[in-house]
Amino acid sequence: MRYRLTFIAGAAVGYVLGARAGHERYEQLRKTAQRIAQNPAVRNTVESAGQQSRELAGKAVGAFSTRISGRLPAPVAERLRSLREQRASDEDDWGTSNT
Repeated sequence: MRYRLTFIAGAAVGYVLGARAGHERYEQLRKTAQRIAQNPAVRNTVESAGQQSRELAGKAVGAFSTRISGRLPAPVAERLRSLREQRASDEDDWGTSNT
């Protein structure tokens, strides 16, 4: 209940402050955010972070699935194996997915 009240109070304060700032300030913030998002250094950092997170997630899924595969029913374990093989075949020579 306390968190709900805190959220509602925060939303109300944000609405009031946003209404006072007006559309001009909103456009200024939007343009600044867009300029930051289109910065090549930011884009490269986001891309490398995304790639690293995909690699780590793949390793975690692989470790988890091999650890629990002996405890799963045979059809489920077979499906996990086929998904793992499919994911490995979806990568091209550069190590990125084709999607």
